[in-house]
Amino acid sequence: MNHIYHFFAVLLIHVCPILSIAQNNQLDPVYKGNDLGLTYSPQKTILKLWSPKADKVIVRLYEQGVGGKALLTEEMQKGDSGEWIWSRQKNLAGTYYTFQVYFGGKPLDETPGVYAKAVGANGKRAMILDLDSTDPKGWSNDKRPTLKNFNDIIIYELHIRDFTIHPSSGARSKGKFLGLAETKTKGPQGIKTGLDHIKELGVTHVHLLPAFDYRSIDETKLNKTPYPYNWGYDPLNYNVPEGSYATNPYNGAIRIKEFKKMVQALHRQGIRVILDVVYNHTGHTQKSYFNLEYPKYYYRLNKDGAFSNASACGNETASEKYMMRKYIIESVKYWTQEYHLDGFRFDLMGIHDIETMNLVSKELHKIDPTIFVYGEGWTAGGSPLPSAKQALKRNAYKLDNVAVFSDDIRDGIKGSWNKHQDKGFASGKPGLEESIKFGIVAATRHPEVNYQKVNYSKTPYSKEPFQTINYVSCHDNHTLWDKLVESVKKTEPEVSETALIKMHLLANTIVLTSQGVAFLHAGVDFLRTKKGVENSFESPDAINQIDWRRKQKYLAVFRFYQKLIQLRKQHPAFRMTSNDQIRKHLRFLKPGIPNVVAYQLSGKANGDHWKDIVVIFNGNRTEQVLDIPLASKGSWKIALQGQNIYLKGIKRSADTQVKIPGSSAMILFRE
Repeated sequence: MNHIYHFFAVLLIHVCPILSIAQNNQLDPVYKGNDLGLTYSPQKTILKLWSPKADKVIVRLYEQGVGGKALLTEEMQKGDSGEWIWSRQKNLAGTYYTFQVYFGGKPLDETPGVYAKAVGANGKRAMILDLDSTDPKGWSNDKRPTLKNFNDIIIYELHIRDFTIHPSSGARSKGKFLGLAETKTKGPQGIKTGLDHIKELGVTHVHLLPAFDYRSIDETKLNKTPYPYNWGYDPLNYNVPEGSYATNPYNGAIRIKEFKKMVQALHRQGIRVILDVVYNHTGHTQKSYFNLEYPKYYYRLNKDGAFSNASACGNETASEKYMMRKYIIESVKYWTQEYHLDGFRFDLMGIHDIETMNLVSKELHKIDPTIFVYGEGWTAGGSPLPSAKQALKRNAYKLDNVAVFSDDIRDGIKGSWNKHQDKGFASGKPGLEESIKFGIVAATRHPEVNYQKVNYSKTPYSKEPFQTINYVSCHDNHTLWDKLVESVKKTEPEVSETALIKMHLLANTIVLTSQGVAFLHAGVDFLRTKKGVENSFESPDAINQIDWRRKQKYLAVFRFYQKLIQLRKQHPAFRMTSNDQIRKHLRFLKPGIPNVVAYQLSGKANGDHWKDIVVIFNGNRTEQVLDIPLASKGSWKIALQGQNIYLKGIKRSADTQVKIPGSSAMILFRE
């Protein structure tokens, strides 16, 4: 039989490229159907699980998701492709089930199955239900907001609980999916909060930190003090919404319906929704649901047979294996079709192989070509997978419609992520000009960037600008405000808050005027702080929650971000759609001053109604004077000067020199 299995495995590599795999030593039969897990109708329930080398598999039915004795215990029947099958001619909606796999005559722990789509509290039992019954009113008419091209995207990254849990949020369903779905919430002195705030800010996409079912929160003890907080990068059930964000984690249908209501509410406000997915590792290793179904198959192993650990979480999944690749592809398609999601951010994407990521992109873009896929182009440790096959940042040119984060511009702007007192361009450190220029051209090839002087990457890696996510802060590491306090205020106590704010605004002015895709950390628009905590993944609400009182306190900062986003959206010159366009329309000026970067966008770039635009960044603390004889080239206006933005422009004097205050930017244009 092994020879037959080998023949079909080789045949599939050639005739079924969507699921082709590097041949592995197990030579297991593979299951080509798309019906693993539950198939439900009122007349019949079918359960399937893939585990080709199991001795036997038991299915158990339960009345509830936790507690109680099994209502039924039966053996499943083995199929021809390693699948196990059980069915019942009965309407079992509302019943919960588990599988138990036997190897070597010994039972492993019960599992809801990796294909579970609804679970009870803590995700230990799967639920039988009709998914159509979880659709909110009007769900069939839910539409993705319009998106012309990926370069128009402005992402706002948030954690479900953080965003509404503070008393100042004004939300009724604090810390829940429904909290983010609420409108007309008010904060101090009537400021807009929550979803209305996102709409007011003007971003196009919300990036949700992991909102699938993760392991670290005990959903039966949500009233525990202190609350057992976590970001959620410890996956349990990949195809199920997280129960702690639901109003009732015990009923598997409720979290599904409330997640859909949240997506629907965001879509109604013209905002697309991205889910942060973590297929690169599992929260458990030996006790993960993958491993309880088929030990070690879904993971990469070292030569000694131990779990490899490129995730730094104890294991890494093997995306190049047929059934793991199949799982990832089917999972993102499920979230796209059932929950109407508009994009996916892949955690530690460098652990996945390039072929899998390209197939993910291909299959999603068959559904909708505007779905956005991006990820971290790095790993957290070494992997048995050769680096040439990894979806790393340096291999981005091999990726098809998949984007990567630019840590080059991130650390160029604010300083090293792991050297807390290291400064960056925006906080006055010289020598980072080429790293800033690298980000401005979105890591594409440009003749005026000296790649040898870029902080990390010594060569361009993006084929097209949308493949680069430019950002200066996210959930990881210090908030931008805390980084400035750590690197500037603690080393130079005499520096004022006003001076720090200028650096803060300069940092994201660079991000929001650079080519590529712009990315903002929730709350950065009003100087979010985590009280100096650098890695807050399990810190309490007191550290992670967004304090909406800061929006009122720093309302001028918020208005600056709001207008800066409007400026970007109104001017396609900042959102060119190809590498060729950037090379044609963008040229760097030579101010001859350390820690100053200046460039010109000419020729009505990308159809902009402004004929020429000059952008200048001064990372120095002191005013700088540039010899740019603009007066001889026609009538120029000012669009941005320091902390002031003039969307229609104001006139400037006919001086032949341009004066740029310290820690600030200037944008000039002529029509």
